[in-house]
Amino acid sequence: MTTDYNPIAAQYKQSKYQPWRTYVEIFTLMNLIGDPAGKTVVDLACGEGFYSRKVKQKGAAKVLGVDLSEGMIELARAQETELGMGIKYQVGDVRGLNLNAEHDLAIAAYLLNYARDREELAAMCEGIARCLRPGGRFVTVNSSTMLDYQTAPCYRHYGFETHAVGEFREGMPVTWTFFVEDGAFEIENYFLDASVHEEMLRSAGFREIRWHQPGLSPEGIAAHGRDYWTCFMEHPPIVAIECIK
Repeated sequence: MTTDYNPIAAQYKQSKYQPWRTYVEIFTLMNLIGDPAGKTVVDLACGEGFYSRKVKQKGAAKVLGVDLSEGMIELARAQETELGMGIKYQVGDVRGLNLNAEHDLAIAAYLLNYARDREELAAMCEGIARCLRPGGRFVTVNSSTMLDYQTAPCYRHYGFETHAVGEFREGMPVTWTFFVEDGAFEIENYFLDASVHEEMLRSAGFREIRWHQPGLSPEGIAAHGRDYWTCFMEHPPIVAIECIK
């Protein structure tokens, strides 16, 4: 995982409010999460705590946010100090995560796409599985494992662009460039296809794996019109995965 989030933490927080993230990403992931009321939840790659706060607001009994970036955790803790929601945050690497297997639900927004190869992906999946009780669920939204990034359309209309680096291969770097109010910033992901993800998730102990294409909220259509979303929804650059241990 090569992207250093510390210097771009504030900009990344801004990008969370781009329309596609509100009306597609959040809509899709929160629908998959369902009702977290009374559940013990761990938010992996939590960033500045965006989804940690979402699930706590919906009634989760206990929420822990974990992220590799100290800058992101500082932002999350600052908002916790302000809001007092009872969420705990810690700096940690999912690949070596050793939490108690007490969580009912693990969530992640853009975690698995930072694995550069099968070994890193396997380590992530094992770290996720270790923190879940038997029957616990892992729900994530991820960069698409099915999109051909070398022929993908331009998504500049939505506030970002994707660019595949070099020849198509397993572990191919994919650069995402986001355009926000105070400039642009880049994040590097890596491409591993759906079959590799399934293999690593099953090896880690997940017995059910379900793939979900992103959905578009009615509010998104009302705010921007259906035509605005055609390119994104016909060539979705994200995918959601639901797994049961």
